Amino acid sequence: MKNTTDTLQDYFEFTIKTLSFDEDYVPSSSTRTTTNFANLARGARRQENLHNTLTMINNRFNSLANWDNPDQDRYQVELEIISVDLNMHDNRATFPAIEVLKTHILDHKSGKRIEGIVGNNFSSYVRDYDFSVLLSEHNKGKADFSIPDDFGSLHGTIFKRFVSSETYKKHFAKPPVICLSVSHNKIYQRTGNHHPILGYEYQVNEASLTESYFKKMGLQVRYFMPRHSVAPLTFYFFGDLLTDYTNLELISTISTMETFQKIYRPEIYNANSVAGSCFKPSLKNPDHSLTKIEYDREERSQLAIEQGKFTEEHFIKPYKHVLEQWSANYAH
Repeated sequence: MKNTTDTLQDYFEFTIKTLSFDEDYVPSSSTRTTTNFANLARGARRQENLHNTLTMINNRFNSLANWDNPDQDRYQVELEIISVDLNMHDNRATFPAIEVLKTHILDHKSGKRIEGIVGNNFSSYVRDYDFSVLLSEHNKGKADFSIPDDFGSLHGTIFKRFVSSETYKKHFAKPPVICLSVSHNKIYQRTGNHHPILGYEYQVNEASLTESYFKKMGLQVRYFMPRHSVAPLTFYFFGDLLTDYTNLELISTISTMETFQKIYRPEIYNANSVAGSCFKPSLKNPDHSLTKIEYDREERSQLAIEQGKFTEEHFIKPYKHVLEQWSANYAH
């Protein structure tokens, strides 16, 4: 692992570590076990899971980057896990703040290794706390569901401070793009806007809680369904998604994240029918196919609660006062 730091203020410091995601990948002790890539690298079939996942990513990339690629084998996607820790200076404690993926593209024809996009997958212990602990406690015993006023503010501050830091700028040439599943309780309407790589754009009837949460991270959102996809993907980004990134960069994100979604949301992304002009995703859709990759979704939900409680005990409660002050100062 490589290491670098950037001072946020007198109290906090960021540390970046990188690790290859390949067939020999073993999750670090600080990685959330519910994270897409970590979940695959568990159990007796871990190497088979990893091999099949990487094969799916490469096949999807070549199907989209099909120009000057007659045999559909010109490109290979290499993935790097970017782990971002927050260091507390008073006792030298470290807390795992953010984990994302960085794509690289190996062009077998030219021999070049092309930088891709950072972001893609998004993992955060603080988000586990917000959704699995804070939100649950806030609504305990209430007849009507509601959201705390400051819901997502701290998490948003951490993310924005990291992206604007000198550490980020030293390591990454462009702002991050995060790609997630569409919400299963919203309705998506196809528009006439079509991008050669991202495909048809969709618009949603109303913002989801996740979208509001990511907005506090400073991110915009758009929905596109790429060629040969069966459902639109949700793209979170800064700037202009359609002009700030090259075709190969966008394809690296689509191929990586659509593969993960086929594994974790097969009812939506490995469905046997294609989303129409009006699309309502459903996790109860029986007409779908499973991949050959093992995954326990029920265990994943249970672990999210455990990880949220871990965050509360080791980060939120011990540093509550200084975190609130730090977040408030940044907001002003």
